[in-house]
Amino acid sequence: MDAELFPRERTRVAPGAVHVPDWLDEAAQRDLLTACREWARPPAGLRTVRTPGGGTMTARQVCLGWHWYPYAYSCTAADGDGSPVKPFPAWLGELARRAVAAAYGTPPDPGPAYDIALVNFYDGDARMGMHRDAEERSDAPVVSLSLGDRCVFRFGNAGTRGRPYTDVELRSGDLFVFGGDSRLAYHGVPKVLAGTAPEGLGLTGRLNVTLRVSGFAHGHDTERIMGDSPS
Repeated sequence: MDAELFPRERTRVAPGAVHVPDWLDEAAQRDLLTACREWARPPAGLRTVRTPGGGTMTARQVCLGWHWYPYAYSCTAADGDGSPVKPFPAWLGELARRAVAAAYGTPPDPGPAYDIALVNFYDGDARMGMHRDAEERSDAPVVSLSLGDRCVFRFGNAGTRGRPYTDVELRSGDLFVFGGDSRLAYHGVPKVLAGTAPEGLGLTGRLNVTLRVSGFAHGHDTERIMGDSPS
């Protein structure tokens, strides 16, 4: 924000976990939002995720590249309309590589290739419990991009859902990358700050675009790896 007394700066939250404020400019945010709205359309569109215990996640989700459902990946929207998962675009993989380079201060790495996007939509009442991104077979860093409303992002440790953890306010355009020692750290969204999206963006609520490397052999119908839940 222009009126802030102290501009937000790039912050190392934990080993391998970095917050880069305002990484996406206004035009890039609008472009990503336009893409998210297209991805959300059926088939294999935005859905409510149901857990094995019969509950539902309050954040709705659409997937690209591989379809995540509790607690596995599939080539089809296995817990939705059964349609083939939408393809993962090459430009999104390039964005992920540039994001990792920006977070870690290194040149963009051409590999491994990012091939999963989980797009979560939060309205004002939605939240996400503490969980790990543990279903992938790659230890490549996870890239998280925020659009719309601000949220409290709770980033913890790899051993427990409880303390120690750090609460970070993520705003529209912010980047958060976690890999290395923090790749399997528990994290969640305990609160969305409704009505805080940039006025010019045209979004009510929050979108989180999480980019990952699967490490899967393409051509398999389903990869089943037990874990927790998505970002």
